[in-house]
Amino acid sequence: MPPRSVLPRMNLPSPYSFLDSRKLQEAAKKALDHYLRRENTESCFADECTNEERLMKMFTVVPDANPEALTIETYETFSTVSILLLDLAESLDNTPRHLAMAIYRMSELGLMLVERSLDNEKAIKTA
Repeated sequence: MPPRSVLPRMNLPSPYSFLDSRKLQEAAKKALDHYLRRENTESCFADECTNEERLMKMFTVVPDANPEALTIETYETFSTVSILLLDLAESLDNTPRHLAMAIYRMSELGLMLVERSLDNEKAIKTA
């Protein structure tokens, strides 16, 4: 490829100079409505909440979930958060690092609480 200074210079208009902000707004609204509104679909828990509440939920835990499975999943989630926070804290300095470490300590507390809950669950099952 020839050096940049050898290439012919073209004065093309910017593609952004002709954009109509009204059309952009309409396109953005249409795209968001398409991907985020689910008015015509019915959740398997449709009787539990209103349509607007369902639109805001990303995840659902089934009402009859096994308590031990929930506790194990919670433990795994806290473990993952703790690891992510330690990795993040290594890349930070001063106040942001202290904040990340404080959140890490809270996640460790949650991890200990879940561990105790799992221990209690096992003790109940063996009794």
